Amino acid sequence: MASFWAWQLNPKFVERNLIFSLNNLIEGRLWTLPAALFIHGSLFHLIGNMIFLFVFGGTLQNSIGSGRYLLVFLTGGLAAFALSLLFMAPRTGMLGASAAIFTVAACVMLVRPLKFSWLFLAPQGLVAIVYFLYNVVVVYDHRLIPGYDPQVGYIQHIIGFVSGLPFGIAWSDNWKRNFLTTIVVLGIYVALLAIAASYLGQ
Repeated sequence: MASFWAWQLNPKFVERNLIFSLNNLIEGRLWTLPAALFIHGSLFHLIGNMIFLFVFGGTLQNSIGSGRYLLVFLTGGLAAFALSLLFMAPRTGMLGASAAIFTVAACVMLVRPLKFSWLFLAPQGLVAIVYFLYNVVVVYDHRLIPGYDPQVGYIQHIIGFVSGLPFGIAWSDNWKRNFLTTIVVLGIYVALLAIAASYLGQ
């Protein structure tokens, strides 16, 4: 609802009061840091985030409880925005729940990696690490990846994901095994893709 409300407002007002940036921080508009987590740039942006939040958020909430889930979401989102200032121009605005969802996804990877998502047709740990690696590759060299969008917060996504790892470690007695499981599943997935590509190339 916050996004729908923001879309009706004057863009200048939104930029100064609802979007997080270094300029807004310097000028004392501290409320933009939490506010920006709940504002999205477009309907497509909102729907995409809600799909991922539905999958990962539901799994994490059922696994560790609502209070801890909310802590993971807010901590990751706020940390990602704040730390991203080190890599952004002062006027660069940040908004959306993507980074917070990456935090949740990282935690799920260490808590319940084999929880199958019928929406993505894959284990959630695999989905989490694939999207993380995708963002790492884009930041390393966006020319390697088709579909690069300079308006997407790839740095925020990476920071959000890394922020989720300590939570997963703290709340999973089997996080080492779960991480290894995710790596093994990723290896199988890559091998299957390689076999399929080789077969199709013949």
